[in-house]
Amino acid sequence: GLAAGAAVAGCCAQMIGFAVSSYRENKINGLIAQGLGTSMLQMPNIVKKPIVWIPPIVASAIAGPVSAWLLKMTCEATGSGMGTAGLVGPIMTFKTMMADGFTTWYTLLTIIGVQFILPAVVALIVSELMRKKGIIKFGDLKLSI
Repeated sequence: GLAAGAAVAGCCAQMIGFAVSSYRENKINGLIAQGLGTSMLQMPNIVKKPIVWIPPIVASAIAGPVSAWLLKMTCEATGSGMGTAGLVGPIMTFKTMMADGFTTWYTLLTIIGVQFILPAVVALIVSELMRKKGIIKFGDLKLSI
């Protein structure tokens, strides 16, 4: 339902948010590892410097309400906690929204917009502002994989 839709949007925002925010340090391999794998790879960096979590949190705080209140995005519990990992969240969202009677185009645009584009843009803006202020420094989001 709507709650699972908001949950998957927030989870996707964490994964895409960290992937985009840390691109400077981790390049394409980090983008793929976090964006389609897991943002948990950033846990050592979060423990060292918790403030690096702010960009994905802001992205989640925006994506969740936009998905539920504005776009009525739905999902099932199975996909809600998976985010973009293996594309489970987007696939389950597509399946659920199609079963709920949404059109294919609306569903695809909602998924691309809320689960990928919105969190990427929000997290990038927030992380770049934090970098300009010296709050996040080069290397703070470096993955050691």
